[in-house]
Amino acid sequence: MRFDLLKILLVDDNQHMRLLLIEILRAIGVRQVYEAMDGAEALAILRTTAIDVVFTDLSMNGLDGIDFVNLVRNSPDSPNPFVPIVMITGHSTERRVNEARNAGVNEFLVKPVTARGVIHRLTLLIENPRPFVRAGDYFGPDRRRRDDPRYHGERRREEDRTTYVDDPEVGRGHPTRRI
Repeated sequence: MRFDLLKILLVDDNQHMRLLLIEILRAIGVRQVYEAMDGAEALAILRTTAIDVVFTDLSMNGLDGIDFVNLVRNSPDSPNPFVPIVMITGHSTERRVNEARNAGVNEFLVKPVTARGVIHRLTLLIENPRPFVRAGDYFGPDRRRRDDPRYHGERRREEDRTTYVDDPEVGRGHPTRRI
């Protein structure tokens, strides 16, 4: 993987966290790292530089991470609504995670940050990008992680409906079309 080609923007009002992330990114070969103290400064950088990935803190003074992600994804003058965004947070409560997820983040990184976590999130974004969807007032990466073969609820489209059977003739867990 060519991390050396990436342009990464770090958005955090804590200088020590930015320095830690810079050191991790430089250790894996990233050479172009941009820094912003809050979401407003980050938007200005996004307007002048083609950023490949954004790492943003959730809680910041000024324009916080949630508001920043909402502006990137939904503002009519957004410089890049499709930019992959990793939310960094020490607030991993279900409410805060859902709030960030519903704003349109691609991935999460929970503090304390590790090099392994940063590398894993970058690899996910590059090797397994999720398509973007617009549904109601949501715009962002598809929030569904995988198609669960155990799901038995309604499907939105008739042609997508499948039934999973445990019939030895068909084969355990293999999908068959509903008739």
